[in-house]
Amino acid sequence: MSPARICSRTACKEPAVFTLTYVYRDSTAVLGPLATYAEPHCYDLCAEHSERLTAPVGWELVRLPVEDVRPSTDDLEALADAVREAAKPSASAAEPVGQGVEVGRRGHLRVLRSGLPDAGRGAGQGRRTD
Repeated sequence: MSPARICSRTACKEPAVFTLTYVYRDSTAVLGPLATYAEPHCYDLCAEHSERLTAPVGWELVRLPVEDVRPSTDDLEALADAVREAAKPSASAAEPVGQGVEVGRRGHLRVLRSGLPDAGRGAGQGRRTD
């Protein structure tokens, strides 16, 4: 996970929550929700600096509506339930039984020798020699 972006204002260490973009052709400054990734010609601002922001003389300042993007309690509970469900061992994910013989162990890893596919065959007869 990448570190949180901080406000672009000098000496401000608050987390950025808005992105400011200038549209020079239209003499417009646009303040909107924090961009997905940092752009070289945009400025990330904290809540305090975004509230005090003014546009240059002769420019228009457009504040885009920002929805509350914090997840609700229901969203967090649904996510936690989904993670718990995915973590449950299923019958198909169960450890194979009777498919190999443990011949060694190193830490949490095991070395298994494949069992013979047919119990009637003798040692070494389980391999194909085509």
